[in-house]
Amino acid sequence: MSMRSILVFAGMAFSALGVLGSASAQDPRYGGGPGYGGRPDVVDCKSTGYNYQQCPVPWRDARIVQQFSGTQCRRGQNWDFDRRRGFIWVDRGCAARFVDASGGGYYPPGHGPSNPPWQPGPDWNHNFAVRCESIGNGDRFCQVDVGGRGQVYLQRQESSSPCIEGRTWGWNRAGVWVTQGCRGVFTVDRRW
Repeated sequence: MSMRSILVFAGMAFSALGVLGSASAQDPRYGGGPGYGGRPDVVDCKSTGYNYQQCPVPWRDARIVQQFSGTQCRRGQNWDFDRRRGFIWVDRGCAARFVDASGGGYYPPGHGPSNPPWQPGPDWNHNFAVRCESIGNGDRFCQVDVGGRGQVYLQRQESSSPCIEGRTWGWNRAGVWVTQGCRGVFTVDRRW
């Protein structure tokens, strides 16, 4: 057997192991299935390479408790729950940890009923407006805590330069960014 044949064979073997490894995280036949660390009430579901992925769960609905991706996971856009067939689907880069939306008492690692994780006060979840302006076509970041499940919307454009989400303005959990002369008032729908 030539050295080239050995290398080709070794490459095919490692590729097969990689496929088996990715399948084991989701396929109950490999001890994975829904759950995190063997817990059936938690599942990590991720869109690897911006591809569509299904993660079967025995729930009636799901909610995100932790987002792993840089891409914002938005329900109905790049993730949702298929009630009829019983799975969470993710797409276009969304990666997150999901739990049963009916409650179920999920606590992050290191926490439990006697040591719950920090929660904000009752006035945390509310809407408010933030003005953010790109001066001289420069980049600007307006810091505001949007929260893990919050959203930001353009309420009113105040510039002659267009404010186009994803191109001249956007947001993440830490705030709103603007560029290329976009100036506007943004509604922050802050949610824990």
